[in-house]
This record gives sequence, C-alpha cells and structure tokens, in this order.
Amino acid sequence: MAAESTANTSLALPVLPLDDEVVLPGMVVPFDLSDADVRAAVEAAQAAARSSGSSSKPKVLLVPRIDGTYAGTGVLGTVEQVGRLSDGDPGALIRGRARVRIGAGTTGPGAALWVEGTQVEETVPDPLPGVTAELVKEYKALATSWLKKRGAWQVVDRVQQIEDVAALADNSGYSPFLTTEQKVKLLETEDPTVRLKLATEQLREHLAEQDVAESIAKDVQEGVDKQQREFLLRRQLEAVRKELRELNGQEGEEESDDYRARVEAADLPEHVREAALKEVEKLERTSDQSPEGSWIRTWLDTVLELPWTERTEDAYDIKGAQQVLDAEHAGLEDVKERITEYLAVRKRRTDRGMGVIGGRRGGAVLALVGPPGVGKTSLGESVAHAMGRKFVRVALGGVRDEAEIRGHRRTYVGALPGRIVRAIKEAGSMNPVVLLDEIDKVGSDFRGDPAAALLEVLDPAQNHTFRDHYLEVELDLSDVVFLATANVLEAIPEALLDRMELVRLDGYTEDEKVVIGRDHLVPRQLDRAGLAEGEVTVDESALRKLAGEYTREAGVRNLERSIARLLRKVAAQHELGERELPFTVGAEELRGLIGRPHHVPESAQDPAERRTAVPGVATGLAVTGAGGDVLFVEASLADPETGAAGLTLTGQLGDVMKESAQIALSFLRSHGAELELPVGDLKDRGAHIHFPAGAVPKDGPSAGITMTTALASLLSGRLVRTDVAMTGEVSLTGRVLPIGGVKQKLLAAHRAGITTVIIPKRNEPDLDDVPAEVLEKLDVHAVTDVRQVLDLALAPAEVKVPAAA
Repeated sequence: MAAESTANTSLALPVLPLDDEVVLPGMVVPFDLSDADVRAAVEAAQAAARSSGSSSKPKVLLVPRIDGTYAGTGVLGTVEQVGRLSDGDPGALIRGRARVRIGAGTTGPGAALWVEGTQVEETVPDPLPGVTAELVKEYKALATSWLKKRGAWQVVDRVQQIEDVAALADNSGYSPFLTTEQKVKLLETEDPTVRLKLATEQLREHLAEQDVAESIAKDVQEGVDKQQREFLLRRQLEAVRKELRELNGQEGEEESDDYRARVEAADLPEHVREAALKEVEKLERTSDQSPEGSWIRTWLDTVLELPWTERTEDAYDIKGAQQVLDAEHAGLEDVKERITEYLAVRKRRTDRGMGVIGGRRGGAVLALVGPPGVGKTSLGESVAHAMGRKFVRVALGGVRDEAEIRGHRRTYVGALPGRIVRAIKEAGSMNPVVLLDEIDKVGSDFRGDPAAALLEVLDPAQNHTFRDHYLEVELDLSDVVFLATANVLEAIPEALLDRMELVRLDGYTEDEKVVIGRDHLVPRQLDRAGLAEGEVTVDESALRKLAGEYTREAGVRNLERSIARLLRKVAAQHELGERELPFTVGAEELRGLIGRPHHVPESAQDPAERRTAVPGVATGLAVTGAGGDVLFVEASLADPETGAAGLTLTGQLGDVMKESAQIALSFLRSHGAELELPVGDLKDRGAHIHFPAGAVPKDGPSAGITMTTALASLLSGRLVRTDVAMTGEVSLTGRVLPIGGVKQKLLAAHRAGITTVIIPKRNEPDLDDVPAEVLEKLDVHAVTDVRQVLDLALAPAEVKVPAAA
C-alpha cells in the first residue's frame, strides 16, 4: 500500500547549498561556518528567527547542488547548535527535518539566497501492510549484516529500534557507499514505501558487490601468501645450498645459473649473441614461478651447448685417406674416388685462402643408392675416419613429422630442436660427417612432409643460413658433409634428389665378397663366437662357395650370417669334444657343417633338370630392390580344341611388362615367315607367358627381347642356350632399345653362373661401370635387332621338335 502524503505548509527559507552532497530528513550533519555559503545561510536564518521574536530554532533549506544545478527538492533543517568543530574551526550542527518542494525565489535578511517552499507531510497507515512490513524486515536484516561487517554494533541497535517507514528509508542517507545521484533519487522520492524499497535494492546490490570483492580479495591474498611462502622457502633453500657449497669447497658452482655471464663468456657468432642476450633480459624480467622462465632456460642451454665456432681440422693427407678407405672397404671405387676428389679440392682451396666463398664453405651432399648390405651405412664412418671428422648417424626411416627435421615451435610444451641441430650438438663440431640413413623411407602425413624440410638442409646454395624452428637463429651447415643412403632411387622425391650428387653402389662381385669375407667378416665373427685368431681358419675356396652357392645377394649380410653360423657350429663342436682346434674350413667341409647349398647355378645342374631344357623358356635379367637378379620367362601354346586364341599373362606383371608381351607377340605374328616360324599356330591357339616367382610384382620394358625369345623358342622347337641371359626393350619393328641397370644385371648374371649376356647396342657405354674382372668372365653381345638375339640365344635344332611341345 502506498503511503498518503499531503502538502499543507508554505515556507520562506534561506538556501544552504550542498555541493555534491545530500542530507536526508533525520540526519544530523555538522557544517563548517568558514564556508561563505554556509555562514550566509546560517546568519540569515538566525536573523529571521530574531526578527520574528519566535523561540524556535533557526531554519535553513538544505538543497543539493550538482554541477552548479540545484535539485527540485530540498530538506528543511534546523540549526541545533553553533560553536566549534573538533578541529577548532567555527561550525554549526544542523538536523534535517522534512522534505520541501522548492518554489520561486523570494527576499529575506542577510546575504543568503531565499526561496519559497512547500513542506511535504508524510503519513503511513497503521498497522503496516504486509508487503511494507516484509520490506522493513528485509531492510533491517540487510542493514544489520552490513553494519556487523563494519563492526558498528551500537548503530545496529539504533536501526533495529526505528519503526517509522519514512525514517528507516531516510536512514540510508548515512551509507557511505551510495553515490550522490542515488541519494538525490532517495530525496526526490516522496512515497516512504517506494523509498524504502529503493534503499533496500541499493543496499542489497552493495552487499552482493562486497561479497564478490571479498571473494576476489581472499583468492588474491591466498595466492600472494602462497607466492610469499614459496619465495621464502626458495630463499632458504638457496641459502642452505650456498652453505653446503661453502662447506664442500664448491663456491664457484652457482655461476652456472648466471646465464648473462655464460652468454657473454661464450664464443658465439654476433647474431646468436644478440638473440641470446634478448632472451636473458626476458628471463630476468620473468618470475621463478612462470613457466616461460623454464622455456627460456632450456633454449639458452641448447644455444650454449651448440659448437658455434668449433671445427675439426680436415686430414689433408690424400694418400693416407685413400689408404683408410681401401683398408676398411673393398670395392666401391666410385665413392672412394668422390671422397678423394673432395679432400683434394678442400686442400687446394685452403692452401689458396678460399675456404669461405660467398659465405659458404665447401661441404658436400652425396646420395649413396644401392641394395641392402653393400655397406652404405658403414661407409659413412669410413669417410669420417678418412677425413678426420666427427661422425653422426641420423636415422630417417619411418619419420613422418616435419618437426623432426626443422624442430618444434618454442610455444609447444616439450619443444625440441630438429634432428639436424641435435646431430651438430652431438658431434661437437660444425663440420661433421652426417649420415642421413634410409632417406627413401621418409613418409608424409597430416603432420607435414619431412622430405620437403630436407630441401633446405641438403641444398649447398641455402644451407649456410639454415633456420631451425626451435632455435630461430641462422645455423651454418655449409661445411657439413651429408651422406644420404637409400635402397630405392624412385622413392626419393625428385626435388630432393636434384640437390644431391648421386653415387650408385650396385653390389659386389664374387671376388670382392671373398676379400670382404676374409679381411672383415671372418675376423669380426671370430670375436663374436669367442674364438681366437688362428683357432679357426676359413679357406678362400670355402668363402667363394659360400658367396656363390649358399648366398645370392648384392650385399654381404647373408654371407656374414653364413660365416657366423659356420663358426658357431665349429665352436659348439669343440665344446662338445667332437672337433679339435685349430681347424681349417675348406669348401668340402661346408656341407657337413651348415648343410647343402641353396643357390646352385643353372650351369652346374644336370642338363635335363635345367629350366631351359625344354623349348619356350628363356633367361632374362632384372633389377630389384635387392640388386640385380636372374628372371626366367616361360611360354606355352594352348590346345586348339580347348584354348581360345589370344594372350594370357601371369606372374603379377605391371602394365608396361604386359605391353611388352603384346609387342613381342605382334612382332612374331608379322615377321614369322621371315624368321621361318610357324606363326599360324598363334592365330588359332592361345599363347600363355608366365614369369615364375608369382608373389613378386614385376614391371618394366627390359624383358621384351626375353619374351620374344621364349615365344620364338616355343614356335621353332629350338632350345634357348642355358648359358645365355638377355635384357632389352623390343619395338614392333624388332629394334632392341636401351634399358637401365646394366651394371646390376651383369653382376647378377655373373653370380648366377651365366657366361653370355645380350644387351642393347646403345647400352655399350654402361659397360665402363662394370668391374673388369666381371667383364673378363662374361661374353657380352651388344645387339640392335631381335634377329641377332635369336641367332645368339637359340640353339641349333638337331632334332625337329613339334611346336606343340
């Protein structure tokens, strides 16, 4: 229920302006009489009271003045007392009585401003309505809670004793948290119930803000207390450590924590020193508890541990380096020559003061490509040994994250520099030999392409300013010798391969395997088998048989396994008392120790058991991931009554090889009469060409002349010579076109016991790469036409054999 209000008293009062201040009825406020406006209003009120002859107290009108503008409502105040304030200045004590609506100005005694006003009389129903009573109860509860927090217990009792609604609402004028605008709003609200509701809302909002502020202050205080406690404990810990160092005579250890001193004392390039000092400044501004401090310290430790100015002196004894390479590796002449050339050029550049040209040093990037087991990885150690440099191996097999090469950004938790930077750090010099092992096994996925990140590393024109994502400073890699190893050349991205100098390792000859086995493998396996030198001797004939008949590979891994198995067998027999030492293993002892051979050459087999003992089988040569290999091609014709005409191909062949088979068939159909072959059978009977070892995928054009020879043998009934193998692409006109991998194929033919090899005429220059001892044992024919191939490969027909055979 709203209270009733009536206006029945008209007044003329001197104005006492209140600048940015509000006085509500019921409040008692002291005023300083040294203020001209206050003194003028009080003196005018006193003069008016004396002139009226009344015994009542002098009256003034307390009006808020906000930014020079007077409010429309003021408060009638009586001057209770005039005297001295607590500080000794003259003052007056004025009590607010009632609200007054301000009217027009008027005249009166003194220098004060006089206005006419109408006093507002406020009445509240008795008893109070339920809503108003609840409002009174809520306001008292809120006011009591706020006063208790401030410790104003005496005021609590006074507030609880106020029963008048208007007086209770106006009592909020004492609240220090209310703004001037809020107090003016209370002053201008004449309805006591509405005014009490407004005061209650203001007090409730303040208490809510106070609770939030107290909660925040409590959290902040707890955090500060924790930090102060941790700070004190750390100081105490440092003091204890210092005392312990002094007791142990280790006063200088604390200098390791002084990063600024370490950076200034380190021998760093200028751009690295500037970057490190900036990080030190950040570290000095960072608190010990900040995680950023740990990141900066880790980065500084990495930078300080890198060998920015450390370099090993190259061994410029060219002959000595060549002797080291020859002693540690048999064969591999191409690589040895390349390293010797590199050292010779480095020596001449150094002698003439040309070590650094255009900011770049004379590093090298070589790609060693070859089948497994030929010594690509161990060659890296030999190169480092020959050059007098440190050696580091970086395994790239299975790496799929670009950050493994270029490093992580420092914003990531657990960030690390890339493998290249870690290799330099591990080597301890800026010019090591870095072996990038299995570069063809690098993969790519959503984390990036590591091969793309290697483009800058392996580019001699760019790697003198290599920038790792973690370091973010330039690192000079131009003096590093990079050796990249791979098994499959096609798996290396073309852009990356273009930046490297390619050196092929095509496998060892049988003589080289015997030398490697005698000089390297046998001594190493003797140690591993616990046998002393001289206790077991492996004869060269045994090594040759192991290399030729027990293993057939481009490398020497299986040869080493066979030697290890052989020596283990001898050691076990000696321990069992079955064999006396010393013992010499000859070729005739091999079968009794490790069983029968697995790879008997075709030439050593019984003529009736050879694959080429029937027409329609020819011997080809191919290149695989394990080096060169011998490939057999079988052809047959279907029964005219059961088989449909056409060509059937089996053996898991690729598209290119299928096309070669079609070309071979088309050539024979069109030139059969010229070659005196019964090509009529090819029209009525289906031809079937099969490549054994069907589980192995095969592709490429180099089996063209082999398939043509197999079909010609089948049609003519003439056998293909057992000692002949061939390779070459065939055209529709019968031309023999060049192919790749001649060296690997000739080495495979030599291992398989082949004595005659047919190659395209245009591949003759590739014979220069084949070892001389292999060429001496092979009769190589360079041909240009399939007719020459057939003349060489097909044996004379002594007995007429039906084509159906």
